[in-house]
Amino acid sequence: MKLILYIAFAASALAQAPGTLPSLWITGGPNCIEVPNWQIHQYNEDFYILRESGCTNYEKPFLYLLFGKDRALLEDTGAGKSDAAQVVSELIAKWLAVKGRTSIPLVVAHSHSHGDHIAGDAGFRGMPNVTMVPLTIDGTREFFGIDGWPDGIGHIDLGRRILDVIPIPGHDALSVAFYDRETGVLLTGDSLYPGRLYVRDFPEFARSIARLAAFTRGKIVTHILGTHIEQSSTPYKDYPVGAKYQPEEHSLALSRGHLLELQEALDGMKEKPVRLALRDLTIWPR
Repeated sequence: MKLILYIAFAASALAQAPGTLPSLWITGGPNCIEVPNWQIHQYNEDFYILRESGCTNYEKPFLYLLFGKDRALLEDTGAGKSDAAQVVSELIAKWLAVKGRTSIPLVVAHSHSHGDHIAGDAGFRGMPNVTMVPLTIDGTREFFGIDGWPDGIGHIDLGRRILDVIPIPGHDALSVAFYDRETGVLLTGDSLYPGRLYVRDFPEFARSIARLAAFTRGKIVTHILGTHIEQSSTPYKDYPVGAKYQPEEHSLALSRGHLLELQEALDGMKEKPVRLALRDLTIWPR
């Protein structure tokens, strides 16, 4: 029986589409003249990660572009004077050329509604073949078919590629996570990343993290990818707010172990929030 279970698990693991992450990201310096406004990394042939330069905006957010057979999805549009629409359009055109296709519809979604993740929205509005997910709870719930906010789970099928959509309010009322069944990657926005996890509604945030941990139970989670890096590679050390250049920063990817560590720390506070530095992130009640 153990052998059968092992074989079944191995087959499930092999079913995930593999990908790679860069050894380092361009953060925004030290010489901004030499730094591109965007760094684009191909995780695999149908999954791209974009990072806005700190020379453009100190938030340096990450954006995620995933392709299915029938449509693509972009999570977030950048900060400040973001020209994400132009950059993403050029990237899609290159993907289409490689695939020998002429077009693919694009869905523009968001990890949450804060300004450093929606600043490039205007560039996408009115573009042909682009659908914007509404920046409201009702609009998001309806678009992804979430039956009961925040306890329900929604989905979007990109065409032989399903993303699960999990409401995780607490950092923001509109926060959601995306789980890509194709790669096992969990996108967590500003709710979990190597840095300062700003918590605006602590009880809601604690429930969301517990719900996310429960969702991932029994699933393959290859990487947890958030939308910022604020942590140094030195344990317990973060960069000051507003830093444009972050040498020797922490890796982007976290693991399910970090999610469980965060859940345990939140549970230990018993709804009495305090600022707490963990090895790779800090819980930061507002």
